[in-house]
Amino acid sequence: MRATRWLAATAALAACCGVLAGCGTASGTDSQTITLYSGQHEQTANALVSAFEKKTGITVNIRSDDEDTLADQIVTEGSHSPADVFYTENSPPLESLQAKGLLAKVDSSTLSQTPAKYSSPGGDWVGVSARVSVLIYNPSLISVSQLPTHVSQLAETKYKGKLALAPQETDFQPIVTAYDRAYGKSATLSWLKAINANASGHVYPDNETIADEVNRGAVAFGIVNQYYWYRMRAEVGGGNVHSDITHFAAGDPGYVVDVSGAAVLKSSTHQAAAQKFLAFLVSEQGQSIIADPSKSISFEYPIASGVTTQAPETPFNQLQPYPMTIADLGTGATAIALMRQAGLL
Repeated sequence: MRATRWLAATAALAACCGVLAGCGTASGTDSQTITLYSGQHEQTANALVSAFEKKTGITVNIRSDDEDTLADQIVTEGSHSPADVFYTENSPPLESLQAKGLLAKVDSSTLSQTPAKYSSPGGDWVGVSARVSVLIYNPSLISVSQLPTHVSQLAETKYKGKLALAPQETDFQPIVTAYDRAYGKSATLSWLKAINANASGHVYPDNETIADEVNRGAVAFGIVNQYYWYRMRAEVGGGNVHSDITHFAAGDPGYVVDVSGAAVLKSSTHQAAAQKFLAFLVSEQGQSIIADPSKSISFEYPIASGVTTQAPETPFNQLQPYPMTIADLGTGATAIALMRQAGLL
């Protein structure tokens, strides 16, 4: 979904300051530079980083990739990881690193800005924003009355050839976790095998592809998080949008809220600066950037500092998702194992 990259310009600036004694206000520029491993969308991360750098004078080098790839890399790098902060789209990668003892405690003043139910139960990462799963559909191919209202119905044979999935997306794991929690592993495995068969020919690498394929009429409907549709509409223009979105029935396991979060690595040698970055993400200024699509093309829900979205989407407090906690979502390991058994991974 995102190609690995480094912001060379900021890295070069940091290097120059290291050579020129007295550059900047710190005695050594290394203490004023942090490295961010970001699994978030680049526009969102870049907008937040730019504002943080302007506010604090701290330089942030960004490395962007899929969050599961970055989490695996952090584990491999261990105490030698160059990462100071890990910023994700979903909570399971953070929970996985927390379980391995690789995260530092988040400052209590930062945690207090986000409702506790959206942050690490252990205090090792802070919730930054949220999204909700939806069905994206093309009305010229399927009417809203023909769509499933419960995620279990995706297994019905009448949807064969009409369903699009992106099982490699970490966004799909919470839905599998919710299904497993609601119906058990055996039923979940059977369901996964059935939807794999129904999506044959329309299993895509990411949610952006699902949104595009449904919008252009290549497939009738698929599962994405709501902000992919809003982002697509902002990018292509309302006149070029031929799709719409709808939720599953209230409380259905397919109706899931995902939380994006951030953590400081325990191995970071820039703890103070890294903690400042987390504090900025959940501050009113940071949350306002997420709330305003014109600043970050985010369309995610801000969940901290009392900020609410400015996007024309269902208000966060009106969502009726499946009741599931961060602890219930866990590390995503069970969901991954089940998808592998079903041939989706």
